[in-house]
Amino acid sequence: MCSWCWGFAPVAEALVEQAQAAGVELHLVVGGLRTGSGAALEPTTRRYILEHWQAVHQATGQAFKFEGALPDGFVYDTEPACRAIVTARGLAPDCAWKLLGLIQRAFYVEGRDVTLASVLVELAERAGVPRIEFAEAFDRTEQHAATAADFTWVQDLGIAGFPTMLAERNGQLALLTNGYQPLGELSPLLGRWLERAASA
Repeated sequence: MCSWCWGFAPVAEALVEQAQAAGVELHLVVGGLRTGSGAALEPTTRRYILEHWQAVHQATGQAFKFEGALPDGFVYDTEPACRAIVTARGLAPDCAWKLLGLIQRAFYVEGRDVTLASVLVELAERAGVPRIEFAEAFDRTEQHAATAADFTWVQDLGIAGFPTMLAERNGQLALLTNGYQPLGELSPLLGRWLERAASA
């Protein structure tokens, strides 16, 4: 539910393929952009967010459904969507990345409310996560705790902007990007890191 992350999705996908082709595994961590306010969006906040969406659309070409977006009464809480990713990561790790894309598309292109468990269960099933297992696990204390642990890890690193991509080797983290950048800038950067990793 981060518009720049949606804008970055095709870039991220290409970078993930580049890393996986070199034998580097992906670990998807959720950052908790807007969690727990419980309050419906104020009209000024809604306008501000939609202006961001316009900027992302213009910069990246990613599709957005603007008409009827963020309706009255909508509570912009990213925690349920983040918890869905964490739940999928625990149950079917290979499906977590696909679920991320489905949640983004549902929210930004289809205008669906991805804060609802019923929507997230449906999307998880479409991503390949067994429906009953996901539905049973989604609200468990362990999933809430694991999601909060992701948020804490991100905050402890001082990451305040999304998307962020890190590369890790022998416990050392290297920042590939904090914020949107085009593939043409990031692919060579990742390529150099992979070369150094291979020769280390």
